[in-house]
Amino acid sequence: MCFNKAMRIRIIALLFFFLNVSGSLHAQGVRSHTKPAKGTAVSESQANDLTLTVGQAAVRPIQQWVRTSGTIDKTGKVLTAYLYPPGHQLVKAGQRVRAFAPDSKSSMFQAWVTRTIPENGRMRVEATFAARGWRNSRNYVVEIVVERGWFLSIPNEAVIEEGDKHIVYLQQQPGQYVPKEIETGVQGELYTQVLNGLNDGDQVVTVGSFFIDAEHKLKATEQGMTRQ
Repeated sequence: MCFNKAMRIRIIALLFFFLNVSGSLHAQGVRSHTKPAKGTAVSESQANDLTLTVGQAAVRPIQQWVRTSGTIDKTGKVLTAYLYPPGHQLVKAGQRVRAFAPDSKSSMFQAWVTRTIPENGRMRVEATFAARGWRNSRNYVVEIVVERGWFLSIPNEAVIEEGDKHIVYLQQQPGQYVPKEIETGVQGELYTQVLNGLNDGDQVVTVGSFFIDAEHKLKATEQGMTRQ
């Protein structure tokens, strides 16, 4: 990634800022100890340098992948794996399975959960391959795809965690962003459910959210020092 001179100076300033505050304040403390700026402006050239990306809050399906290991039977068709709390409660017959041998990660096999059997506090899961697995591979990495439902959600990378808080940067207009605290629910592989704080269609920063957050905190601190 290529940065122009102004951007390099700004990044150095941001790094200097964080090095100075990290010894006494966490990121959450920075926000609570400074009066926040109304918004953070980013020029078009800065956005291009940071490959700034904006995603949309929308109602979409959220998937979680329950990962474990398993072994294939002699027929090369039936995979057996064991799951433990709390993930085992999400797995049911009919769910899609992705599996690959540790020594052949490029070859992904499709399967479906055909049976779940509770056993002494754990769950025995049997999955049937759509095609015969590798003859020389008995052990497999297993990913069971769990559909959690349709929810108002945003891309995972948009969420900044600050202690117990979850912050996103809402785009008011192109180049203008404001921090917004949200309440989150289910976190999937790609998307996080939003319970409160955003509406369908809201635009939030995804790639580049860290730099927007750092810029906002720096401006808030500069404003606080100016008022003193």
